[in-house]
Amino acid sequence: MAEKERELIRKQIARLDEKDFDLNIWKSTTILVLDRIFGMDSAKINLIKNISYDYSSWTLRDTSGASATDIVKKLGREILETIIQELETYGLPEKKESRQIEMDVIQSELEKALRISQFRELISIIQENKEMAERRKKLSEKLQTFGDVTVREILAGILSHSGMEGLK
Repeated sequence: MAEKERELIRKQIARLDEKDFDLNIWKSTTILVLDRIFGMDSAKINLIKNISYDYSSWTLRDTSGASATDIVKKLGREILETIIQELETYGLPEKKESRQIEMDVIQSELEKALRISQFRELISIIQENKEMAERRKKLSEKLQTFGDVTVREILAGILSHSGMEGLK
């Protein structure tokens, strides 16, 4: 049962209403809670990390009267309430037996380093219905066209990920 986890998340929602609310402290403690439930590589943690005050000119012209603080609190509340709904619907995520790096980490690093067209070219090769050796050769050739710097950026991003700390 995920009741303890839901209660922890509800406490984080309640902290949004504290008088001396500090976004950075709230984000840090929320990330700790979500890490324990979903793991540090969870997209949910990335959503929390990306919450920030937006002081752009567009926000300043907002006629709704909502302050930047109100907006980040609303976003935080919505994310956490959605997570609670997910836990109520699907229960706790299954714990992984091994410390394998997740595919979203690899995809994220590819997306950071490559143009969209380059990324699509790789995906196309990966999805071809050919022998692994042939796909590997085509991938190697394609990566070579992207340049050494790009390939090093991708590899460094993957290897520097926290999920790789257990590498022996």
